[in-house]
Amino acid sequence: MATVNILGVPHTYELTPPVSQTDRPVLVFIHGWLLSRHYWRPLVEKLSPDYQCLLYDLRGFGESQGESPNPRNYSLQAYGEDLGILLETLKIKQAWLMGHSLGGSIALWTAQSYPNCIEGVVCLNAGGGIYLKEEFERFRAAGQQIVKRRPKWLCYIPFLDLVFCRAMVDQTLPRLWGRQRLFDFVQASYQAALGSLLESTTESEVHLLPQVVARLSQPVYFLAGEQDMVMEPKYVNHLASFHPLFEMTGANVMQIANCGHLSMVEQTEAVYDQIRGILDQYCKVSSVSLPSKK
Repeated sequence: MATVNILGVPHTYELTPPVSQTDRPVLVFIHGWLLSRHYWRPLVEKLSPDYQCLLYDLRGFGESQGESPNPRNYSLQAYGEDLGILLETLKIKQAWLMGHSLGGSIALWTAQSYPNCIEGVVCLNAGGGIYLKEEFERFRAAGQQIVKRRPKWLCYIPFLDLVFCRAMVDQTLPRLWGRQRLFDFVQASYQAALGSLLESTTESEVHLLPQVVARLSQPVYFLAGEQDMVMEPKYVNHLASFHPLFEMTGANVMQIANCGHLSMVEQTEAVYDQIRGILDQYCKVSSVSLPSKK
């Protein structure tokens, strides 16, 4: 574990050792809302023998705590800029981004902002692009209440971690993940938790996301949990449909069976197989062309 200062805020990250095939891109893992880098470790353990991997905590989440001397917003674009600075600081010039939920949206924005560095994106449990006013208003109101009611002593309530083992998943998680989710839930800063929720769910921001996907020339793939009630597969398919790969084959969406919203820890092996299959297409073949934009 190490830290790097990004615009006045220390960011915690882990970078696995380089691999023998130095021409391969670094895999960068971006976590979701009220989570942290830890949930990527089972996947990183499987991928790191063949790919160098970078996992980090987003500003205001996990161990990346602290206020910038120059106040910044918590938009998807701002988080993408944070990541761009991190990659530049670590001298990473070739990367594939793996983003979960909110992290998937950040990955898409980062790929748009840094096309010369980002070679491809895999989004897990991430989709959207459709603004349903009443549903979003209810979601934002509920989210604000959740963010306000997170006293630190929640971590000490017996068996509360068991609730987090079952929340938003199809398969009950091992207790270690329940404990981690509870800790990350109370650890996230109020400003970051509230800001990222509100700024990523405005009508304008939701409508911008499909435009971002449509402009990307890099390959973009989406993994959906068949039983995901937070980001249902129909919304994943909707966002994926704006990318050229969807028009070519419709094969840039893969559904993971028996899986809710935390695919990387619910169905690690299935997610690994899908990611490895995607990477093998692009990292063992010289190039794969996407259709030109008219």
